[in-house]
Amino acid sequence: MKKALLTGIDGFTGKYVADLLLQQGYDVIGLVYKNPKQGEVACDLTDKSAVKKMLDLVKPQYIIHLAAISFVGHQDQSAFYNVNVFGALNLLEAAAELQLDLKKVILASSANIYGNPSNVEKITEEQPPSPVNHYAMSKLAMEYMAKLWFDKYPIVITRPFNYTGPKQATNFLIPKIVEHFKQSKNQIELGNIDVSRDFSDVRDIAACYVHLLDADIQSEIVNLCSGNVYSLSSIIEKMEQIAGYKIEVKVNPNFVRANEIKVLGGDNTKLFRLTGFKPTISLEQTLLDMYNEQT
Repeated sequence: MKKALLTGIDGFTGKYVADLLLQQGYDVIGLVYKNPKQGEVACDLTDKSAVKKMLDLVKPQYIIHLAAISFVGHQDQSAFYNVNVFGALNLLEAAAELQLDLKKVILASSANIYGNPSNVEKITEEQPPSPVNHYAMSKLAMEYMAKLWFDKYPIVITRPFNYTGPKQATNFLIPKIVEHFKQSKNQIELGNIDVSRDFSDVRDIAACYVHLLDADIQSEIVNLCSGNVYSLSSIIEKMEQIAGYKIEVKVNPNFVRANEIKVLGGDNTKLFRLTGFKPTISLEQTLLDMYNEQT
């Protein structure tokens, strides 16, 4: 049985990826920071000696590295680099020191590394990076670090655009909007509403990871996206149709981020060329599933 180490298995994306890997016949070992459950190991990725002991115990053939500090508004800026850059480096260095025969390593970066490109409707992987916050800069630094390992391990770097779906925490934008409608609230406070994003369903994103793991590719950087851009106002309108009422939107200055990326839309042509995979779940279906989700 193919053994896969999945870091961040307890995160929003990790749970969906784990389920798909199990369905595909992988033996999945999840890595968490603390309080491991059955089939999981606990490890601090910023502690290289702990990482090496963990890898020596697990001896994976595949690694999907999702664990990261992913909330852009996180206050500890140094943590972005300690976790997002050195956590990935520790995995690669420890694997090399143990001489692990890794069949594929997938490292999750972010579409945030593109920043605010002007006059670009759909961003391809060729778009020059221009990060505007520490989260994005840490992910770009991770990418450059990982490229140094392309001749050692078969590595694929993913750049996921925004995605959402059932079970996402309500401190993220779309779940917050959906939750307000589920609770029949008449008003919602948001930050910048003049933004547009490429939103995918988390279940499609999980499928992307499994397709990339199975595909005979390496030394590639790949966008994970739907190829469709939605404005925040259009998403609210879709939720109003689902819930059957209109909501009042108030802009709270405390929620407005500096250096907000105005439009972020992705081109998934390369993903399809490499794997043959295209998204299957519409945003309307995603919102409906989130609205009907039992809490």
